[in-house]
Formats: sequence, C-alpha cells, structure tokens
Amino acid sequence: MNTVERVEIVLPGKVEPEGLELHRGPVPAPAAGQVVVAMEATGVSFAEQQMRRGRYYDQPPFPFVPGYDLVGTVLAVGDGVGSGLLGRRVAALTKTGGWASHVALDAADVVEVPEGVGAAQAETAVVNGITAWQMLHRKARIRAGRTVLVHGANGGVGSILVQLALAAGATVIGTASTRHHDGLRALGVTPIDYRSGNVAARVRALAPGGVDAVFDHVGGEGIVDSWRLLAPGGTLVSYGTAATRDDQGSGSWPVLKLLGRVWLWNALPNGRRAYFFNVWAGRAYAKNRFRARLRSDLTQVFTALQRGEITAKVAAEIPLARVAEAMRLAESGTVAGKVVLVP
Repeated sequence: MNTVERVEIVLPGKVEPEGLELHRGPVPAPAAGQVVVAMEATGVSFAEQQMRRGRYYDQPPFPFVPGYDLVGTVLAVGDGVGSGLLGRRVAALTKTGGWASHVALDAADVVEVPEGVGAAQAETAVVNGITAWQMLHRKARIRAGRTVLVHGANGGVGSILVQLALAAGATVIGTASTRHHDGLRALGVTPIDYRSGNVAARVRALAPGGVDAVFDHVGGEGIVDSWRLLAPGGTLVSYGTAATRDDQGSGSWPVLKLLGRVWLWNALPNGRRAYFFNVWAGRAYAKNRFRARLRSDLTQVFTALQRGEITAKVAAEIPLARVAEAMRLAESGTVAGKVVLVP
C-alpha cells in the first residue's frame, strides 16, 4: 500500500534557481481551527524571485518554503472546523509555504473557489487578483470615464489590472514590450513600448491633462515620472521595485526609499495622492478585518473570472519538481501571464 508523502521546495539561502531543494516528509495533520489542503496549483511571482536573492522586504530567515499563494482541495479538517469544507476547492494567500504538495492553513484564511473555475485559472487570480482589485478599487477608487496608466500591462498583476479597469469603464494605457501589443490592443488597451525611451512623452500625448491613476511595479527613479504624469486629484499606486531586482545590498532600502517619497509627495498641497501598496497591510493589528476584506475582494475577483470580465492568463503549468525551470521562465520576461506550479 502506497503512503502519501508531502513534497516541498525549500529555499536554503541566496541561490540560483537550480539551488532550490526538493524535500519529502509526512503529510501534516490539521490542528484545531486548521485545514490541510492538497495543493493543485501555486504560483511563481516577483516575490519569490526576490526572496531567492535575499532581497524581499521582511522575508523570513533561510531556509524556508516559498510560495505566496495556492489553490487546492481540502483534504482534512481540524477540531472546530465544519466538515462542509472537506473536498472543497479553496484558495489562500500564504506569503510563504505554498510550494508544497500539502499545506496546513487556518480555516479562516481560505476562500472557496466557485464551481467551474479551474485550479490553474484560480491561481492566476489569487495574489495577482487581490492586488489588482484592492489597488484599483480601494486605493485609486477608479470609476467610469477615468484614464489610467498600468506599467507592465502584460504581467501577472498588470494583465488582471487592465481588465478590471476596463470592466470599470476606464480608459487604459499600458506599457509592455512590443510582442505583447497586439494582445493588449485586442483587450482595448492603448500600448506603449517601455523600451522606447519616451514613455512619459507618449503618455502626455495620449492624456495631455494627465492620467487619473498610475500603477507602478517598477520603482527606482522612474517612479518620479509616474508621479509627474498624474492629473490634478490623481493617484499613484506603487507596488513593487522591479527596477532594483538585480541590485546588490539591502532589499529593504528600495522600499524604504519609496516610502519616503510617498510621504513627501503626500505632504505637498496639490491634491494628488501616492500609496505604496502592501497586500498584508492591517493583518498584524486587525486580523479579522483583514480576513473579511480579503474574502470579500477575492470573491469579487473570482466572480469577475466567472463572468469573463477577466481572463486567466496561464503562461505555463510546470510540475513542482521542475521549479528551477519555472523560476527561470518567470524571470525571463518573455511570458504573458503567470507561471503556475502543479503537483
């Protein structure tokens, strides 16, 4: 009789993708209030790319199991958890720990995936979808008739963000390499080649009065252009530091520098606002409120997926054991959508 075992990917330190380790062990048992989820899909995001470099803000000490989110089926429930969750497909935002075949989670942290939404589909919309939804609707509060600029419009977050913005009735300008422009045009996005060297001038030509919101995952010095492109009353939402991905030194400094700029800009009396978005904001001191907001917003994202307002963009589905290949592909900058790891 075969015994089911747990497979996990461990990040032992600052390593190349091939340095990730595959470990095996027993499947965990759920503690009180927990569920054990058999992973069906987990993702490779910018967070894991930075973690392997030791440059992700507030990452845990090495070694640890990466994996920012996952989708899977509830295999077992602990005391105090209703049996109705057994066999249900759920999604969870984990920050770490998702790159494993079986994961124990607090039942309060899982969100049911609607019928008809596949595991890989749902996976593309967990951290990417919740990030896009909350930036668009909770921070920028975009309404019909507004104009927004999305940097990296073909990426994991960007591809969902542009679709949610279009569904809200906004006009969308998106930066991407030229190979992705036809796909963006088909959605209704006006694309700009970010390598052209005149992005700010192109945006000003399209929106002479400025844009109502900029969503910037790049960071670095380019964030200043993003701020300057805002119309009066506009909102800048920064949510990453991709420009510093390969830099050496502290991974905290680029974030701290961004936070300083955000504070300074918000002190200016010009009616514009800037945010550095952190999906985990509020969890430490208002866990129940954080969970309720996450459940509400992720349910909205899944509903948009069901309705076809957003389309799941799966760049590739790669077995967990081939994680190095998946990481290399995600870091190549050649794919549209999300690289998904499967059991």
